[in-house]
Amino acid sequence: MDRTVVLITGCSSGIGLHLAIRLASDQSQSFKVYATLRDLKTQGPLLEAARARGCPPGSLETLELDVRDSESVAAAQACVTEGRVDVLVCNAGRGLFGPLEAHELDAVGAVLDVNVVGTVRMLQAFLPDMKRRHSGRVLVTASVGGLMGLPFHEVYCASKFALEGLCESLAVLLPPFGVHVSLIECGPVHTAFYEKLEGGPGGALERADAQTRHLFAHYQRGYEQVLSEAQDPEEVTELFLTALRAPQPALRYFSTDRFLALVRTRTEDPSGSSYVAAMHHEAFADLQAQEGAEAGAGVPGNQDRASSSLICLPGCETPGVAYELCWPTSDKPDQNKPCNEQKN
Repeated sequence: MDRTVVLITGCSSGIGLHLAIRLASDQSQSFKVYATLRDLKTQGPLLEAARARGCPPGSLETLELDVRDSESVAAAQACVTEGRVDVLVCNAGRGLFGPLEAHELDAVGAVLDVNVVGTVRMLQAFLPDMKRRHSGRVLVTASVGGLMGLPFHEVYCASKFALEGLCESLAVLLPPFGVHVSLIECGPVHTAFYEKLEGGPGGALERADAQTRHLFAHYQRGYEQVLSEAQDPEEVTELFLTALRAPQPALRYFSTDRFLALVRTRTEDPSGSSYVAAMHHEAFADLQAQEGAEAGAGVPGNQDRASSSLICLPGCETPGVAYELCWPTSDKPDQNKPCNEQKN
């Protein structure tokens, strides 16, 4: 029986490592996994995990592959002894976090080169053969940051937005070729990703103005809380298997529904106004509560309103709908109330 040949980029740690081990150790023994790394000197944790999970001989091979280098991609492709790749997993990625003006352009270019151009290099290398064979799957590690803009992640979000457009366009084109493209939309995941941010966390903060640095400091505190609740990578890898095994895979699979309410605001109000207001409130809620409490001290009702986490979205009919993210539905001041007050 021919095994399904899977090639995965970015396997030195995180999702790539866990997915490679999960497939190579699958009880069906139906996968041959090529786990690729930018530098084979970093393969120690992967090989140790393979031994610990008892991956059968021949189920896992490591290859050196740098998605930034077309020659490296071609060399790795030539090492696939089966002569084909049935499932391509574009997982290699880089992050950038901090005020936009704090980032070196080299760091910006590195993120775009890996996340966007690197994915294009992989697709240009492996997609033609899939189309010729009328068979293939492409799975791309995506992010909710590709579906909604996040403050202080501007370049990272730009790269992930680009992947959304790239993959959605291919998903429309490829069905006649028997090739399916799926995006695995991840929220925060417990990996070394956040420890390997280009330019370090924040970048050169002295380049940013004082108010931006103040906002960044507050955002970091909330972001640390989000990261503390990140998913385990093994949980996320099961979603890749779902997409891999589905007879008719969807374009998008979400690893968590935690952020779907915010994502929906972008489609429910195409102008973007509702999302901008909701995301700003979500990102800087602690700062707003603090400033609101200070401004409203001694004014009845103001402190409660300042600390409320409820705002209203257009057309809101249900108190607390969509993770309690709502927005005023009327331009009349007396009707611009939280939706739970409108239902009296």
